[in-house]
Amino acid sequence: MSEYKICKRCIMDTTSDPDLILDADGICNYCHAYDAAVKRIEYKKINGEKKLEDIFNTIKADGKGKEYDCLLGISGGVDSSFMAYLAKKYGLRVLAVHVDAGWNSELAVQNIENMCKKLEYDLHTVVVDWPTMKELQRAYMFSGLANLDVPQDHCFIAACAQMAKKFGVKYVLNGNNLATEGILSTAYQYSNRDWRNIKDVYKKCGRGKISLRKYPHQNFWEMYFMYPILHKVKVIFPLDYIQYSKKKAIELLEKEFDWKYYGGKHYESRFTKFFQEVYLPQKWGWDKRRDHISSLIVGGEMTREDGLKEIAILPGEKSDLEEERKYVMKKLDISEMEWSQILAMPAKTEDDYRNNKRMVGFCVGIKEKIIKA
Repeated sequence: MSEYKICKRCIMDTTSDPDLILDADGICNYCHAYDAAVKRIEYKKINGEKKLEDIFNTIKADGKGKEYDCLLGISGGVDSSFMAYLAKKYGLRVLAVHVDAGWNSELAVQNIENMCKKLEYDLHTVVVDWPTMKELQRAYMFSGLANLDVPQDHCFIAACAQMAKKFGVKYVLNGNNLATEGILSTAYQYSNRDWRNIKDVYKKCGRGKISLRKYPHQNFWEMYFMYPILHKVKVIFPLDYIQYSKKKAIELLEKEFDWKYYGGKHYESRFTKFFQEVYLPQKWGWDKRRDHISSLIVGGEMTREDGLKEIAILPGEKSDLEEERKYVMKKLDISEMEWSQILAMPAKTEDDYRNNKRMVGFCVGIKEKIIKA
């Protein structure tokens, strides 16, 4: 058994991430990657609020004569909800898009409706065909892959792009940010944009009951060329321009919008909660909270000491986690025997399925040069 190691700066460790590499000072590869990312976007922080105001003014000018200035995908989570508030603060006419993949918690629905009502946003909900989503999600359960959230993530991205095209919107506001997502393990984080990979997972691991025509998706051409270059849809990451604090964002949302916290990052989705709290720990021995806590530590939102204390607390009562597990099993038509098989089956990676890994990597690099976020 290899020696246990943990980063001296954040709390990423070799138990939760086999890809962890420590330098001579005991600092991990994720911390170094975070520092490099900070340098790449440090120009945004210099007079950041003024730059953001200029960007929003450009968006409003380009939106004249149209129904909406921009599109904002809203999940009900902290980041997208704060983005909705920020857009209103700057006077943007927002098309709010929510993608319902069948896993919304009741609290998420309530938070989204409260936010959009008080902000006077038009809310368009894209409801993904459940039989299709079920079979694709189920196929991933039997794939041996670590990242079971790919089917949700991909359709969210694709549906928002399709709505932007439908309404002629050229700007999409994205709540992703370095402050709360600066550290993400590469051990299970293969691209959720690879449609070729998704199709092959379904072909090899699905039951073949449905086609994927009703599933919102983007192929390689659409993802990297048609929408960003031909249709000139530009994705903006406003939270990287400001001193964004998750703690302060939650306080504001609770006070102004009666918004309620879910108890964990991305827990607005019941499947994501199961994925992070049940599947990853039980099958892989990974605790994804380390990513989230480490992000807050390197971002200055939390001390390492407090991070270690928080990770020592169990994420939830065993009875609650078992209830979530049974809920997902029933909804995906997975028996207890099949669940045992899922836990016992050998681990696989994206390379066990057809993929566009090399081309995706190449295009991401080109895209970053051509399209400034």
